[in-house]
Amino acid sequence: MSEATDQQLIAGLAARDQRALLHLYDRYAGKVLGLATRMLGEAMAAEEVTQDVFLKLWAHADRYLPARGAVSTWLLTIARRTALDRLRVEQRRPPLSDETDPDETWAVLPDQSSQGDEARWRALHLAVGALPEAQRQPIELAFYRGLSHSEISKALGWPIGTVKTRIRLGMARLRKEWFAPD
Repeated sequence: MSEATDQQLIAGLAARDQRALLHLYDRYAGKVLGLATRMLGEAMAAEEVTQDVFLKLWAHADRYLPARGAVSTWLLTIARRTALDRLRVEQRRPPLSDETDPDETWAVLPDQSSQGDEARWRALHLAVGALPEAQRQPIELAFYRGLSHSEISKALGWPIGTVKTRIRLGMARLRKEWFAPD
């Protein structure tokens, strides 16, 4: 079963096969933990989020829709939302990623998925980092820290309309560069 595809493992989960959960955990726990650690800034909280993510996966494997994306994408989306929920509940905020070296960020993620996925995530992280600061800051606050537009407005001292405009312009730039045909 260790050579089973992610979709086969999800089908196993839906059938309540505990071995499928163990295999998915072995494949993705490092990535989930890395994402949670980056978002929460605290190892113990990140470990709890990782555990919660795999419990949710066990309970809701039947909700996975292959047409909407890869299992890894679905799992990391669950992880991101779970970490954001925890941040909201605890009203904690991790440090801004201005000083974060992309190589350090990716160093916490084990090499367990395809090289293409890691390369895409690294490229996206670098693309966000290359945005003008006025666009990068609100995008990082919104997507890495989960702040609302009004929270970003307060944090940066900008009118809410400015926040929305700069996020929209930054996202348009990323879309143009990120999704541009090769």
